[in-house]
Amino acid sequence: MARPPQKFAPGMPSRDQILEFIQSADSLAGKREIAKAFGLKGQEKIALKKLLKDMAEEGLIDGKKTAYHRMGGVPKVTVLRVMAIEDGEALAIPDSWQPDDATPPPRLRVMESRKKGGPRQAALRVGDRILARTEQAGNGWLAHVMKKLPARTEGLMGVVEVDTAGKAWLAPVDKRVRQSTLISDLGGAEAGQLVMAEPAGKSPRSGVKIIEVLGDPLAPRSFSLIAISKHGIPNVFSEETLAEAELAAKLPLLPEKREDLRHLPIVAIDPADARDHDDAIWAEPDGSGGFRAVVAIADVSYYVRPGGALDREARKRGNSVYFPDRVVPMLPEVLSADVCSLRQGEDRAAMACHMVISSSGKLTSWRFTRAIVRIDEVIAYEEAQARIDGGDEAPNLRSLWECWAALHKARTERDPLELELPERRVMLDDQGKIAEIAIRERLDAHRVVEEFMIAANVAAAKALESKTAPVVYRIHEPPSREKLVALREYLASFGRKLALGQVITPSLFNRMLKDVTDETEKAQVMEAVLRSQTQAYYGPANAGHFGLSLGSYAHFTSPIRRYADLLVHRALVDAFQLEQPKPKPPLQPLSGLSDRDRGDLSKIADAISQTERRAMEAERDTIDRYVAAWLSGRVGETFETRITGVQSFGFFATIVGLGGDGLVPVSTLGSDYFRYDEAARALVGERSGTRFDTGQKLELKLAEANALTGALKFELPGTEGKRIEPRGNRDDGKAPKPGKFRSGPRGRPANIRHQGRKKR
Repeated sequence: MARPPQKFAPGMPSRDQILEFIQSADSLAGKREIAKAFGLKGQEKIALKKLLKDMAEEGLIDGKKTAYHRMGGVPKVTVLRVMAIEDGEALAIPDSWQPDDATPPPRLRVMESRKKGGPRQAALRVGDRILARTEQAGNGWLAHVMKKLPARTEGLMGVVEVDTAGKAWLAPVDKRVRQSTLISDLGGAEAGQLVMAEPAGKSPRSGVKIIEVLGDPLAPRSFSLIAISKHGIPNVFSEETLAEAELAAKLPLLPEKREDLRHLPIVAIDPADARDHDDAIWAEPDGSGGFRAVVAIADVSYYVRPGGALDREARKRGNSVYFPDRVVPMLPEVLSADVCSLRQGEDRAAMACHMVISSSGKLTSWRFTRAIVRIDEVIAYEEAQARIDGGDEAPNLRSLWECWAALHKARTERDPLELELPERRVMLDDQGKIAEIAIRERLDAHRVVEEFMIAANVAAAKALESKTAPVVYRIHEPPSREKLVALREYLASFGRKLALGQVITPSLFNRMLKDVTDETEKAQVMEAVLRSQTQAYYGPANAGHFGLSLGSYAHFTSPIRRYADLLVHRALVDAFQLEQPKPKPPLQPLSGLSDRDRGDLSKIADAISQTERRAMEAERDTIDRYVAAWLSGRVGETFETRITGVQSFGFFATIVGLGGDGLVPVSTLGSDYFRYDEAARALVGERSGTRFDTGQKLELKLAEANALTGALKFELPGTEGKRIEPRGNRDDGKAPKPGKFRSGPRGRPANIRHQGRKKR
């Protein structure tokens, strides 16, 4: 069992003592171990539980009650995935790393060992998973292998390649995996085909066997198929689910049981290529400077009842996933694209949020009803903007813009976090091939709809709070102290200050960005601020929404594509007694929250937070593949890029106006010795003083573009194919200095192997 340092006397430990204990413990350090080590009993254990919870909320520790570790660190015992082999040594990252921002996962140097007289352990390969005990060594991490774990069987997708000796190999489609796997059974597959495989035996030497041929890996729709498989996204509805959806779609609207809003000229403003329409808005002046407004949302809870096959499938999916060539919907299309989609000129069931908004944009009152609506118009963002810009006086649009002007006043007063995060848009032609990749233009029409949706989400949260009803909040916590300290150190590296004694608010970051006039420096600061942010998630305990500067916030406006919104609708049904007459079996009778969810919302909130991250990663991976495919015909061209991240092994850059991150390995930067300045997040040439900083713009030559993995590789113009002399042959005859990073074949710290020998 882990023991506390002898200097600690029994009794309630301080925060610093807990941190030191966790850091120095030689095994798992959970609540039980801490209590036993410090001799805590009775009420002290209860106090310890609260203290550990407070430390987690303050960003000091992370993990579960059975195994804590310092925030930003690595658990004492954890599963790692080997991501590179450098100079014969394996480097690994946490297998379950969930990036809550742009911060890369920690890289651990793997220390392989074997018992005296025992069998020699098979050499680790890229992609291997290991259970390891970890420790921090200086500014880095070490991992001591406890055992090698069996390979995962899911997601073995790749492309068949045949070498000159006639052997078949499975080439990976995941850019994190760099090695191919021997194919022992082709199963009729041919070279160049995209396939699914599974291990042919228990031993890695057995290779894999092909179980399904998927076709041309570069054909239209293949990129999203790869992401669906890689991330394990459910994309086929069972017959039971489809049958229940067909029954649900036939439920009568029962206008006599709903508020009739068909007389209101409600409009749905959506992307031109929208596949569904789950929200529509209306507003008119109230005669006293303010506005009456309605946000009508598809009444999905009427059709999808808790406990049925539809609900089980929606819970499993958590959300719809949107790719350039397809949507993997949360609900079958008979609901998502038809009955629950607010179509122009057709009667639809809706959950209506009625709001009164003051002239200063404050939400003064609200109420929720089940309604029947008839959408007056479905308008694309671009068309709505063009009509307003052209002086269109149609009241149903003009009133929306006037109400938005009031809402914008309240937004300005809140001063939410304003970060410029451009969205890439992939446009395909009729054959599914890439027609154009561009940054999506941000219009006032987008902002209008966004502010109406935010107001309705706030109203939903506050309405449920007023009834002390369960709420699935959308939570965005403030940056942790550890991240703020890192941000302060980074800003100090180029002469800017961040005082941590003040209250940290979005306004602070906004002012910081406004004070920066230099474009490159502004990009650097914005990237740093983005890295300091936590990831938003769903949960039943309110912690506010830092980014939006809101105290209470719940997702209400997209129940077609987000299960969290469906849960909020069900809670509103219960809280405001909006239940409709029971349908005939086999459909479930009630449309409110189930007893299971009402009793423990945290479990489903955690699950849908995970599915949301899964969807984001899959969508990002697919866009990366499309970008790489788009660029594959332009290898050798020079592009204007911006550095998005710097590490000891090189830096990442993205093409301005297009996106697509690519690596520039430190080994390609010429004959200088580069030192990695961790605080400044920069590579600095020891002799030349050349710097590569996050946010810096520079011209780079595209060296590689792999459409299958989405990976790009850049080079500095004029250094094509050049590598410096082997490590140790400095032209001044001196050995590399400790702590300096050389632009050698692996871009490793020159002293890292020496440090390893001392450890051993």
